Amino acid sequence: MGFRFRKSITLLPGVKLNIGKKSVGISLGGKFFGLSLNSRTGARARASLPGTGLSYSTRIGRRRKKK
Repeated sequence: MGFRFRKSITLLPGVKLNIGKKSVGISLGGKFFGLSLNSRTGARARASLPGTGLSYSTRIGRRRKKK
């Protein structure tokens, strides 16, 4: 089992800076909907319905792979 590192810093209410071993990202929004931007995976939008356990996440835009 390898070591993991993850640190989340709240900049403002609803805005978090997320630092990991291999990437840096920022999250905007709250529990039920939001937007995440990450240096490794790109942009994602997410939404959930409270109390149901249902959630949805989708990639925004397409990141081109380098050849």
